[in-house]
Formats: sequence, structure tokens, C-alpha cells
Amino acid sequence: MQHVEKEITNPVLLCNRKGQLNPEAIGYARRPLIQSNLTKNFMRKKKWNYWCVFGEDILFSAAISHLDYAVICFVYMFNYETQRFFEKQVSIPMGRVEMPENVLESINFTNSNLTIQALYADHETKLSVEIPDFDNEVLHAELYLYHPPEDDLLNVVIPNNRNVFQFTAKQHILPTTGFVNLGENSYAFTPDYSFAVSNYGRGIWPRHTKWNWAMASQRLGHRRIGLNFGGQWTDGTGMTENAVFIDGKMIKIHEDVIFTYDLQNLKQPWTLKTKFSDNVNLTFTPFFTREAKTDAKLFRVEVQQLVGYFNGRISLPEHAPLYIRQMLGCTEEQIAKW
Repeated sequence: MQHVEKEITNPVLLCNRKGQLNPEAIGYARRPLIQSNLTKNFMRKKKWNYWCVFGEDILFSAAISHLDYAVICFVYMFNYETQRFFEKQVSIPMGRVEMPENVLESINFTNSNLTIQALYADHETKLSVEIPDFDNEVLHAELYLYHPPEDDLLNVVIPNNRNVFQFTAKQHILPTTGFVNLGENSYAFTPDYSFAVSNYGRGIWPRHTKWNWAMASQRLGHRRIGLNFGGQWTDGTGMTENAVFIDGKMIKIHEDVIFTYDLQNLKQPWTLKTKFSDNVNLTFTPFFTREAKTDAKLFRVEVQQLVGYFNGRISLPEHAPLYIRQMLGCTEEQIAKW
């Protein structure tokens, strides 16, 4: 059985004056109407801005995160053909970085080892990354992520209770131009075939957390298609982060999606299916695994992110079935003690 989640259509604050979840913020919105005014909750606030850009030759990703007691930033690059992969991470215990309260705002992290700057203006994010030593080479990236003003965003507040909750904003199929230079190699991005995904998160998480996330943003035929599915962390909350984007229009999926995969061998095919129906019936076949671990005294985060292809069918209300064939994307399992 399914239920219909509340759609938010007016601006709302995420928290009340006590730092607890504002009940009026529970729901989803197609526009960035939720202001993440996190306060109080000493040492428990989690904030991040993450970008993943699917180019024709490489996947390029960057993130700025603040765990209240540490700043963690990373950049990684994966070449589809050669499968060359490298990741650079900087962790600063008790570090500070200004994390914006709104989804479409600029953010900057500057360090001698790694600089990430995302400047937002006029429906465009300029993502600049500088790393003097990235696998023994200099990395310089300048990417321009266009946010079509008519496109929907997935903004959703997931309530565990008044004191434990998460606001996530996912933007899909953002046409991207620019370049990534690594040493003597240069990779160009063109807006017809290069698309970015932006993941903005602000919340108060439980000490122990586990989640799945699956996403893809590609051109299938003449249409821009985005997929976003989440599992485990949303179960039983009455809300999901499940949605499909077709040429910028979001179709919300109110049903939980179950991720099934081999815990002993994540490179085996995964299945993603809606819990009570066959509306989502996808197989994900990985061809590369990124493993990242951060282990410190106060926290431990372990992520296994897989790159691969989605195949299957999605049935959407008032739409013809959406057939997915060899759609490049990612799934992940993340476990955190934070």
C-alpha cells in the first residue's frame, strides 16, 4: 500500500527555536523552500554539499562536509575506460567552514592541500577545484553546472522524531560545461552529454546510521532522465527520497524502495524494487567500486560506492512506462558512527 506525502509549497524553517524539527517542514518540495536553520544540538549537527559530475570520459566528484567536530572534504576522479581512480581527502578535527542554510548558495573551502569553491549566481554554479598533488599531478577543474529555472528539485525532510531528522536536497540532470585538467591530460564537458548531481544535506542524525543511495542523471534518447532512490535510513518515517526526473519534471515516488544486494560481494548485481508494487523494478550491475573510510576517535564513516549500469522498468502514474537501458549511475552503502 502507498500513502501520499505532503507537498510543501511555501517557505518554511527546518527547526524551531529549540533546535527541534519544525512539524511544518515535514514533507517534500519541488523548489528550495526549506531553510536549514540548524541550531543547538552541540556536536550532533551534520552538514554537507556534494557534487557528482558524469562526463563523457570521467566521473568527477567533490564534497565539503562539516560534522560539528570535524571538517571533511574530498575530491575523486574515475576514468571509465582506463578505470584509473584517485581520491584526495582532507580531515580537520575541530575545523570550521561556513555551511550555507539554503540550497542555492555559494560555499568555499580553502586549504594548502585542496581547495573547493562553488559560486552560485544566475542559475549557475561555478565549481572550481585546485589540488597541487593529486596522484603526483596537479589537478585544476572549472565546471559550470546550469540549473534550468523551470526544473524541479527534490527537497525532502525525513523525520525520525523531533530531535532526529534530516533535510536533503537533490538536484539532477544539471547540464555541465567546463574542464578537468590533470597533469597533461584535459577532459572537456559538454552540456548535451555531461550532467551533474548535487546533494545538499543538513540534519541531526542518530549516532549509528546506515543508508543506501542510488542515482543517475543521463540523456536517454532525446530526454534528460534522473533517478534518485534511498533506502534504510528513511524506512518507517512516512517519507522517502524516491523520485524520477524527466526533462526536469519530478515525479515523486511515495513508496519505499528496497535495495537487495550481496553484502559479501557488492560487485554482484543489485536489485531495486518498490516495497508493495512493481512500479520500480531495476537491476544495477556494477563495474567499479570506490571504498572510502574515515576512522577517528569521535567518528567512523565507511562508504562503498559503486559505478555501473541500471536496467529495468519504472511505472509512473499518468506516464508511459519508463524503460531504463544501460543507464550509467551509482549506488552506495554507507555506515556511520558519528
